Amino acid sequence: MSSWGDKGAGNPTSMVTVSGIEVGQHLQILLQFLSLKEISNQTRVSDFLLLGFSAHPEQQPLLFGLFLGMYLVTVLGNLLIIMAIGSDQHLHTPMYFFLANLSFVETCFTCTIVPKVLANILTQRHAISHTGCLVQMYFFMALTLLDDFLLAVMAYDRYVAICLPLHYTTIMCPQRCLLLVAASWLCSHLLASSLTLLMSQFSFCASRAIPHFFCDLLPLLKLACSDTQIFQVMMFAEAALSGVVPLTCVLVSYAHIIHTVLRVPSAGGKHKVFSTCGSHLSVVTLFYGTLFLVYFQPSSTYSAEIGMGASVVYTMVTPMLNPFIYSLRNRDMKGALWRLLGWGRCSTS
Repeated sequence: MSSWGDKGAGNPTSMVTVSGIEVGQHLQILLQFLSLKEISNQTRVSDFLLLGFSAHPEQQPLLFGLFLGMYLVTVLGNLLIIMAIGSDQHLHTPMYFFLANLSFVETCFTCTIVPKVLANILTQRHAISHTGCLVQMYFFMALTLLDDFLLAVMAYDRYVAICLPLHYTTIMCPQRCLLLVAASWLCSHLLASSLTLLMSQFSFCASRAIPHFFCDLLPLLKLACSDTQIFQVMMFAEAALSGVVPLTCVLVSYAHIIHTVLRVPSAGGKHKVFSTCGSHLSVVTLFYGTLFLVYFQPSSTYSAEIGMGASVVYTMVTPMLNPFIYSLRNRDMKGALWRLLGWGRCSTS
């Protein structure tokens, strides 16, 4: 007994060292707890936390500058396309009418997501109310579906113009163009509202931290304590209706277009058609590729890292690239932009 006490008394330095390590560990745990408490204190019980890119604080200034630049380019580029089409009489055709609608949707889509992301990075306040989260999710879904339908309508327009040129003015009359756009708006909002209403009935677990930079469907489903089986069945049914059907329309339209173009004897005619359709196919590939990567999988296999990476592409990169894709490969569009900006002489030189 005394020998044990002598050993303990004979090593005061080791005891102090061990005590110091334990104190350091406790302080580290306490600091982590306080930082989490500080974030949670920003929210009410019914609020969500959009964690987004908060796991990498050293990258916040770079991400803020990058996302702000992409946001400004997207809004400015799409607004320029809308103004150029509206101000040029030569562009008052069905193809450019659909393109103006697509640019408007892309602008609204970006404004639904990016300003909140920038505010979160700038203020480090990651809270979003339950109602605000559902509203953001609703507009995100509605505008994504509308984008999807408009791309299919644009593919159909190109099919009629190239494969049925003699009937183009009859088939794509102004009334039918308005009907196609109105039906796209109506269907997208109806489909989005049904899922949003179902999501509003869910109860969520104690952890309300969303590992994403906006209120997306799959991250919210991971937090739900309610039974989500009916919701997932509806989500996949709507994905098939609003994703597979328009994509099939696009693929069938371009299969007919390619078959028709290959029979054109003139090399110049082939180049003109492929130049016009190539820009649309580039947008379709980028849009559908990222969407299928994220949403055509069960929620149980959802990866937050892959989801955020793909989401950056279709929420920021694709809307930013669309004005460049549609204008740089289109002589009429470039001429209209030059005239809008007062650079008309540049187009003739």
